[in-house]
Amino acid sequence: MQDHRSRRHFLHAGLAASLAWPALASSRRSLPPMTEGPFYPPRAWRERWDDWDADLSRVQRGTQVLTAKGELLGLQASVVDSGGRVIDAAEVEIWQCDAMAEYRHPSVAQSAGRFDPGFQGFGSARSAADGTVRFRTIKPVPYPGRTPHIHVLVRHASFGQLISQLFIAGDPGNERDFLWRRVREDLRPLLDMQLQPAPAETGLRWQANHRLVVPA
Repeated sequence: MQDHRSRRHFLHAGLAASLAWPALASSRRSLPPMTEGPFYPPRAWRERWDDWDADLSRVQRGTQVLTAKGELLGLQASVVDSGGRVIDAAEVEIWQCDAMAEYRHPSVAQSAGRFDPGFQGFGSARSAADGTVRFRTIKPVPYPGRTPHIHVLVRHASFGQLISQLFIAGDPGNERDFLWRRVREDLRPLLDMQLQPAPAETGLRWQANHRLVVPA
């Protein structure tokens, strides 16, 4: 069985203690919508596995636990609407490629040595009463044609569903990325994650606090 207690301890403790929320940029505006892309893992495929929690940095298969390659990132997000109200019980999903630039998707061949079996690739969580969700993942990496990014989906009865992407603020690859360039300059702060070095005791390399702004 997974050690849910230790994983929850990280997701609800160390990260929150050392981060402050950034100012809410572009108030009254929500995340620019984007398509889910070709590598959103379909639910029927995900149901074959039982490890799709908020900790993407380790994979448990039976009694075996594998850990992810790459630079560990603690991502804390707050789901708020464009009027500034927090949204609790929102379903939040993230997915991204591994440190070897491969996605977890039925169309992607999982050939030995060409992907990281210790990276979950997809994770989900529900926002707490204060709107927060916490993920443990890796710093996103580029792959041919794309700058580093994390896909995000937010779903709630109050607004429906919103899909977008999060980028690393200031990454030199952003200016060459066709999707990032399509985003209006005044809306880019809604998508740009501000990465900071994480305290040693968290076991992470990076941490980020980000507001996921949804329609009011």
